[in-house]
Amino acid sequence: MTPIEITSVEDSRIKVFAGLTEAQLRNSLHPEEGMFIAESPKVIKVALDSGMIPTALLCEHRHIDGDAADIIARIPDVPIYTGSRETLAAITGYTLTRGVLCAMRRPLLPSVESLCKNAGRVVVIDDVSDTTNIGAIFRSAAALGIDAVLLTPTACDPLNRRAIRVSMGSVFLIPWTRLDGGLKQLKAFGFKTVAMALRHNSVDISDPILKKESKLAIIMGTEGEGLPLSVIDSADYVVKIPMHHGVDSLNVAAASAIAFYELARPKNPQSSQLSQLD
Repeated sequence: MTPIEITSVEDSRIKVFAGLTEAQLRNSLHPEEGMFIAESPKVIKVALDSGMIPTALLCEHRHIDGDAADIIARIPDVPIYTGSRETLAAITGYTLTRGVLCAMRRPLLPSVESLCKNAGRVVVIDDVSDTTNIGAIFRSAAALGIDAVLLTPTACDPLNRRAIRVSMGSVFLIPWTRLDGGLKQLKAFGFKTVAMALRHNSVDISDPILKKESKLAIIMGTEGEGLPLSVIDSADYVVKIPMHHGVDSLNVAAASAIAFYELARPKNPQSSQLSQLD
């Protein structure tokens, strides 16, 4: 398709890039009409490889025959909008990191049961609201052997533009859904729950008893307050990461990477798409 020149932020054809908030893109009243925005050629390619459906592409002039050329060739029937770097910054409200945005249809979420049925290790993200942390947790989960991600209703949207970019597309590589029925759902599917928290009865994360469990749900709490006491009290294990020099906690993204590395089931080494994204 011939690229379409955009010169005005008022152009209705690029409303999805300029006029809609993240909440409007999600369209919770009509999930089948929901959208999300993927940024940068590498992330867009991961999304396409994962079966995401594009609806429009917005890129700087210089990327049409450059970084976006392969993407454009893959989506011949999708409208391609272009403009100067300054015009695109005015449209989106920020300077594009890699000069390319793609609007895509939001996939319908799978059921908790379908994700848990054959999973051995899942992570529950409880109330984490920072998009950077969400993206980093997804990247670690995909890289370190976690089978699925479950988010409580108040946790940040993984398909937020920044969360997608920080994850380097990992949100498309690992299945995820919302955990609306609480942790009792997981116990019904045979999981032992692991609350990451520092308490007098906490088990060291390297304790062999944890790896012997066939199904573990690792629960990560908010950036500031950590996990609610009710979640900690109901967990099968309360697990700590040993600290030094008086440090009492880690950022949730850093803590999750350590937890996934220690608690994931052993798997055969294989080449990972993530390694190609750095």
